[in-house]
Amino acid sequence: MNITIIGAGNIGGALARGWSKANHDTRITVSGVHWEKLNKIKDDCPDVDIMTDDCRAIQTADIIIIAVKPWQVETVIGDIQPNLKTTQILISLAAGVTLAQLQELMTKHQCPQLPLFYIIPNIAAEFCESMTFITAAAGVDTHTINKVEDLFKQVGDVFVCAEKLVAPGMLMASCGIAYVMRFLRVQTEAGVEMGFYPKDALKIAIQTMKGAAELLHQTGEHPEAAIDRVTTPGGYTIKGLNEMDHAGFNSAVIKVFKTGL
Repeated sequence: MNITIIGAGNIGGALARGWSKANHDTRITVSGVHWEKLNKIKDDCPDVDIMTDDCRAIQTADIIIIAVKPWQVETVIGDIQPNLKTTQILISLAAGVTLAQLQELMTKHQCPQLPLFYIIPNIAAEFCESMTFITAAAGVDTHTINKVEDLFKQVGDVFVCAEKLVAPGMLMASCGIAYVMRFLRVQTEAGVEMGFYPKDALKIAIQTMKGAAELLHQTGEHPEAAIDRVTTPGGYTIKGLNEMDHAGFNSAVIKVFKTGL
């Protein structure tokens, strides 16, 4: 399978690195405008081809991934139109560019009809730990959807959903990864205040979060059931949880995730 990623930024680079690690049978080409970013990807993944000509980059692609800013999508579609073929699959990662808008752009530039997808991964794809949301345009067959789903499963977990859930999914998993990192930062600061060196406090915070996530993943427990197992009457844990509630932690987190809706 040949994949062309148009865009060498954070998410394009993360996918290239993730697929390079996960599947050596896939040929990956990354096209971008900044040689510095392209060369960094090449240094990390010698098997990845790099170039600055989007139209040439898609010539032999089975799957084309547009990983640019939303306002750059139309320019990319116009540039690659001459080499688009009905046998190819086109995937847009541009947040907020709906499938209807993507189809309008394809029609405007007289592109051939081909399967269209709107997909939101996150930067953890670089380490094959992305949470990716996938939605397909009307008329895309099940075989093609499964093919795309399997591809993104190589770089993490996937959720095939209706288009209306892609934006909430982005808030939970793409924006959410930053919120999780902010929590880790604050936990680290608390550790430093209690006497740990910053690097040790961060290591403790990261492992604690990994442990909590893996426990829930492996057991399938509801978070509150797992919390009950480590919350003893009169202990430090219940006092800390109550302080979080008094400070409006639950409400604040929910508001944060709903900010973009």
